[in-house]
Amino acid sequence: MAKCNTCGKATTFGHNRSFSLRATNRTFKPNLQKVSVMENGRLVKKTLCAKCIKTLGKSAA
Repeated sequence: MAKCNTCGKATTFGHNRSFSLRATNRTFKPNLQKVSVMENGRLVKKTLCAKCIKTLGKSAA
């Protein structure tokens, strides 16, 4: 499923607005990536958003 394992960020919905302000449905998809992460001394594959990957890198450094 398209959801971040850490923060739970998922696809949200909104509207496209044309010049005449007619509203049609659209989706906003998060930047999800499959990453291998060290967890309790072992590599685990997780689906994380780019923001969570960035904060993991900051805490490791």
